[in-house]
Amino acid sequence: MIQYPQIDPVAISIGPLQVHWYGLMYVVGFVSAWWLGRRRAYRLGLSHDDIGDLLFYAALGVVAGGRLGYVLFYGMERFLANPLWLFSVWEGGMSFHGGLVGVLLAALLFTRRKKLAFFQLTDFVAPMVPIGLGAGRIGNFINHELPGRVSDLPWAMPFRYMGPEPRHPSALYEFALEGVVLFIVLWWVSSRPRRRGLVSGLFLMLYGIFRFAVEFVRLPDEHIGFIAFGWMTMGMLLTLPMIAVGVALILWSRRQGRDELAAAVPARGMAG
Repeated sequence: MIQYPQIDPVAISIGPLQVHWYGLMYVVGFVSAWWLGRRRAYRLGLSHDDIGDLLFYAALGVVAGGRLGYVLFYGMERFLANPLWLFSVWEGGMSFHGGLVGVLLAALLFTRRKKLAFFQLTDFVAPMVPIGLGAGRIGNFINHELPGRVSDLPWAMPFRYMGPEPRHPSALYEFALEGVVLFIVLWWVSSRPRRRGLVSGLFLMLYGIFRFAVEFVRLPDEHIGFIAFGWMTMGMLLTLPMIAVGVALILWSRRQGRDELAAAVPARGMAG
């Protein structure tokens, strides 16, 4: 058994001003996406300023969609009891699935503004996302969130307020899979032109598989518990459509003509 590291959730405190590690992880995610996006901006004929605009759209989508998704899927009762809780993002409580919907809506607006094809943009954005996902899981770990189920594995650790039993550090599992592995795979696959939709499909499918697998060792939300068959959690239920859509996108991409490969580096204003 390993002792859970005691890290103050507040990274910086200056008088009444407090900066939480959880919030800093979002900064890490957006800054890394900005830097990676600038490196490949030429592929879509975008300027560095365009990448900044894209990140602004995405940030709004992530925060608004992620928080609303969490409230809708996991915390409706608490929201009804205290509507202002919706804005307490520093406490944690962001839904990836809600954030994904928010980012997709932001991407749709951006593609209309820049006259890009939707999957052309999502293929470009997908490899930039895992670093932010991994950073977010580190924030969850610091906040003692996403406790795992009881385990006797040598790296299991007790969670604060949950008794002395060692548990799976499920947030670290998600950091490794959703952050490190997913980034390596997507960045490598997208390092050369691919048929449109392939990278987006891989992102959805692999994230869905990783998340579904970790849910078997992650403790379900106490106020929700298992929602089907005595073992299926809300996270599993929300992830299944992602896997299905991801597989469908991969199959769809295989039917795209060879000319779709050239769309990875279009002339400005000529993307379909």
